[in-house]
Amino acid sequence: MKIRRIDSRKGGKAVRQEIAELRERLSSRGNIVSESGRQRTIEIFGEALSPQQVVERICSEVRSGGLSVLLDYSFRIDGAELTSKTIRVTKNELASAYRKADARFLESIRFAKENIRTFQEKILRNKNVFWKTSGGYICERYRPLRRVGVCVPGGAAAYPSTILMTVIPAQVAGVKEIAVMMPPTKLGAYNIDMLATCYELGISEVYRMGGAQGVAAFAYGVEGVSAVDKIVGPGNMFVSLAKRFVNGDVGIDMIAGPSELVVIVDGSTNPIFVAYDILAQAEHSPGVCIIVGWDKDIVDASIEVIGSEFKKLGRGELAKASLEQFGAAIVAKDELDACQIVDLIAPEHLIISTRNAEKTADKIWNAGAIFIGGYSPAAVGDYVAGPSHVLPTNGTARFANGLTSNDFLKSSSVMSFSKRGLSMYAESVETLSKKEGLTAHGESVAVRLK
Repeated sequence: MKIRRIDSRKGGKAVRQEIAELRERLSSRGNIVSESGRQRTIEIFGEALSPQQVVERICSEVRSGGLSVLLDYSFRIDGAELTSKTIRVTKNELASAYRKADARFLESIRFAKENIRTFQEKILRNKNVFWKTSGGYICERYRPLRRVGVCVPGGAAAYPSTILMTVIPAQVAGVKEIAVMMPPTKLGAYNIDMLATCYELGISEVYRMGGAQGVAAFAYGVEGVSAVDKIVGPGNMFVSLAKRFVNGDVGIDMIAGPSELVVIVDGSTNPIFVAYDILAQAEHSPGVCIIVGWDKDIVDASIEVIGSEFKKLGRGELAKASLEQFGAAIVAKDELDACQIVDLIAPEHLIISTRNAEKTADKIWNAGAIFIGGYSPAAVGDYVAGPSHVLPTNGTARFANGLTSNDFLKSSSVMSFSKRGLSMYAESVETLSKKEGLTAHGESVAVRLK
């Protein structure tokens, strides 16, 4: 298997350049499109548009044209012949899917649900912060968002786990209205397991729509689909670009790109564990998968195992193609150099499979989710552990966090002062307002004290 090799021992500048090149190829800017994608764009729009231009056109037209435009794009892009009556999944359809779903699948969904709910409840910042002063009080008040839209992919695979990881944090925060959109495909809104998961979570508002047109419908509202306050959840490049386009009209969680994994290894690491961690991530295809270690023998052994094991997997060829295009193996100078490389990458998922994994983790600043030790595969976090698998990608873990229940809260500062309390602030307000030339500010205080 031809995986890119990078040797940090020969100089740090090369590492930076290689990582930058990998990241650019999967950038969320949407400037790169395949020849088949270009031809598909011409078929739909009659001209060669960039993905960014496609998204701008779709979102603008859905905003002005409403449901008819949404349905038209659903037909032209997804081949789905929907009407105003069939775009929303009915309660009977959800209940029917739940009855037909495999019992073991539902048991797994419930197990994951309880873990996710417990974790999100423990980290929720929903208690008002109250500070009593001698002349009144100051408070930070938290309220849940009223209405949220959830994007769930359904093109390459069915992802019931994404429903769990987005809906449950919103429910824990107290969001009353949660609407889910899935593309009108066999892996999306026509999939029994996907609909059964919605039913298990008590979600009755499910729409057969996807892509930029679905994001626009959530952002601006169309006939039968009310606008939301915030849109969350992953998707393809068109969903990500659409979320960026509507950001400001509504809130969004993040611009999520293709999935990423970095595994840190040393002389104690089991290469078989590393190989399957890498293959598990690469089967998303595309995605960035990188091994970083200061023991070259273990790095080489891990790649050798990957080359022999991928053939045994259902999506092995997809994983192989992804690794050859976006994978890398980096030999670091030492542990500190490895940690600095990881911070430069700022990966979505980080597995630290070293002898002193917890100490290594303390040296890492930038990562979306960190899995410590040889028995902590990222797959457990993807499905059942508790934290959401909606995580920052493309280096944004430098400043962004994974989705949590707190992302569905908004806060307001609340202040109340007595006349005596106001007098304690009056002189400072008057001084500052004069310095800024905003004298009415000072007078609005003084007039109350006369």
